[in-house]
Amino acid sequence: MHLLQYLDDQHNRAVGVTLNGETRRVNGVASVYELVQAALTGIGGLPSAVEARGLGPALDKLALAREGRLLAPIDHPDPAHLHVTGTGLTHLGSAATRDAMHKANDEKPDAELTDSMKMFRMGLENGKPAPGERGVQPEWFYKGNGHIVANPGQPIPSPAFALDAGEEPEIAGIYVIGPDGRPYRLGFALGNEFSDHVTERINYLFLAHSKLRSCSFGPELLVGDLPRHIEGTSRIIRDGEILWQKPFLSGEDNMSHTIANLEYHHFKYDLFCQPGDVHVHMFGTATLSFADGISTRPDDVFEIEESQFGLPLRNPLRLEAEKPVNIGALY
Repeated sequence: MHLLQYLDDQHNRAVGVTLNGETRRVNGVASVYELVQAALTGIGGLPSAVEARGLGPALDKLALAREGRLLAPIDHPDPAHLHVTGTGLTHLGSAATRDAMHKANDEKPDAELTDSMKMFRMGLENGKPAPGERGVQPEWFYKGNGHIVANPGQPIPSPAFALDAGEEPEIAGIYVIGPDGRPYRLGFALGNEFSDHVTERINYLFLAHSKLRSCSFGPELLVGDLPRHIEGTSRIIRDGEILWQKPFLSGEDNMSHTIANLEYHHFKYDLFCQPGDVHVHMFGTATLSFADGISTRPDDVFEIEESQFGLPLRNPLRLEAEKPVNIGALY
């Protein structure tokens, strides 16, 4: 089952569901968040909540995408209560690009390895613990809240001070915290984590700065477990032509950590278990156009697709104008 959010013909918010190859409107609900709240108080989770409301007319998802009416597959009524976070060095090929950026390789003695390669090795050795055991914690970063999310099809803004505007094709886990403080996994979506790799390359301690950028995810939410093998395509389109294209792999068969281990090390913090909050957690990537020397330009289009997730995620790049920082004082 896939869920999506969109604007209907009257520009009202609506929810669609894809079942057995057909997409239809879910009656009587304006958001996936609203649907989740109903599922938390019922039995059978999201599928039962959808069934209880019934289905309306069929939807043309491609038309919704062409007309720019798709929304992120979940949001929060207060964007400050949607948290975007992520983990890095989680995929079997993810260390190569990062390590090259930091001028080292895995054939050097441990004392000479970059911190990135050391972290990657830790994941290889203890990122997939047996059920019930705790594995090593991954690299983790905070990206922002709901204010940084660009809807599918809409421009991803890059600030004027950025040194790079690069895509990161990832899988995002989607969670809502229940009234008892328990995280509930809804499913997974395609994500473009979007980072500033030039800033990161200057000094690894700038990683936190490089992640404070916008992002996008969706358009569809795959309700259920993450497929073990994911093989999609990430591409950049410039002036209607493919500038760069490369496959990306994900799913636990291609990762050095289990999803359960990554989830534990995020939600072990009480801060991230506040009732009602939404979490979009990016699980990392091993494929970057930056690694192939690509420098993006305004109006380039990022496109990330994988058939198991429905519609591709597309966003053009927009460069923002310089914004002065005006600090006031109340003393």
